[in-house]
Formats: sequence, C-alpha cells, structure tokens
Amino acid sequence: MKKAYFLSDLHLGASYFADPHAKERAVVRWLDSIKTSAAELYLLGDILDYWYEYRTVVPRGYVRFLGKLAELSDAGVKLHWFIGNHDIWIFDYLPSEIGVEVIDGSAEREIMGKRFYMAHGDGVGRHEWSFTLIRSIFRNRLCQRLYAAVHPRWTIPFAHGWSSHSRQSDGMQPSARAIATVEQFTAQHALEHPGIDYYVYGHLHILRNEPVGNRGQRMVVLGDWITLNSWAEFDGTTLSLHRLEE
Repeated sequence: MKKAYFLSDLHLGASYFADPHAKERAVVRWLDSIKTSAAELYLLGDILDYWYEYRTVVPRGYVRFLGKLAELSDAGVKLHWFIGNHDIWIFDYLPSEIGVEVIDGSAEREIMGKRFYMAHGDGVGRHEWSFTLIRSIFRNRLCQRLYAAVHPRWTIPFAHGWSSHSRQSDGMQPSARAIATVEQFTAQHALEHPGIDYYVYGHLHILRNEPVGNRGQRMVVLGDWITLNSWAEFDGTTLSLHRLEE
C-alpha cells in the first residue's frame, strides 16, 4: 500500500553540522528507502538552512538531495514543499526543475480520505511584534529585490552566520512560548473546524503525536534531522512518527 510521508527541519547545509555532506547523504538514503512506497512527500519547511533563488544563478550545494527529489518526482511521487523561516526565498526554480509544489503558509488537504491541516509552524498563532516584523520584511518583494542586488559573497556568509548564531543562542529546543502558541492555535482551530483529522507541523524541533479537541483529532510535530532524524508516515489509517537509527 502506498503511503504519504512528512518531513521537516533538515537544515541541510547548516554550518553547525560537523559533516554537512554526511547529513545530506543520510537524508538521501532515507528518501531512496521510501521511493517505492511513497505516493506523496510533504516537506514542511526549513529543509535547507539557507536558500536564495536568483534569476539565473543556482546556489551552491544540495546536489544529492535535489537530485533525489527529482528522481522521486520523475517516478510519480507528488512533492509538496512548505516554505519555512530558513528556506523562505524559493521562487520558480525548484517547481520548474523538479516539479515540486511550493506552499507559502498553511494548507488543508485530503490525504487518503482524511483531512490534514499542515504548516511549517512559524506563522501559526500570535507572535511578538519583532518576529512578525522580521517575517514580513523577509517576504516583502521590494526587500527581496534589494537583497538580491547585494553580491552573494556577502549575503550567503551573513545568512549562515545568522542561522548559526540563532541556533547557538536558542539551543535545539524551542521555547515554552513557541510550543504554547502552536498548541493554543491548534486547540482553537480544532474546535472551529471539526472536519480536520490531523494537524501536522515542523519548526518546533520536538516530537509530538497527541490528541487535540474532543473529536479524535491529533496534532503531530515532526521533530527534525539535526538530532532526531525523524519523520511521519500515513498509511490511510494511522499517522505515525518514526526515527532513523544510524
């Protein structure tokens, strides 16, 4: 039986990985392991630690990973990529070259007869004004064009340095406030939308599979591939979390 798979927060290319290529190869091996059983693959954001898509230039790296996605797409696996807060600037290159559907924000989909609400998680619920301001700047078309006008020799090291500093400052675990924000949003949304069966998020870097609401709905948080090497899969009956043991 074919399955739907859910993956998030790979942060491929991050400077804080001791061996970024080894991490990428591990993900590619996992993708190769699901190629015959996967009907769909949902990538729920922060798949790449940094990506800025220029009109005529492809950012360096990710060759094995993007090649494997292209192979899956060519084999008929439907690919869906939710923009996260690290891989914000995906425009038309990956959709046109690989055939991936890019989703900015949340999406509600029917998968094998069940209703799913999916989002990366950074834009879910109410946030502090500073976070909202930065998020809106990053998504502003004028700001994006101004950023693109700066030579990549400066922007790429800056972006990787920012990411590394953020990870060192915040650690691998999310704040209690971030978790509570997602939980509160989901609980309220589940009450207002009883037809949703599953809520699936990335972003928080924790593993959760727990009931929400009072109609048998569930909230699943996918973990990451920094320390957990985790994913979820749905077989039409059960949405389950798994970890890769290396």
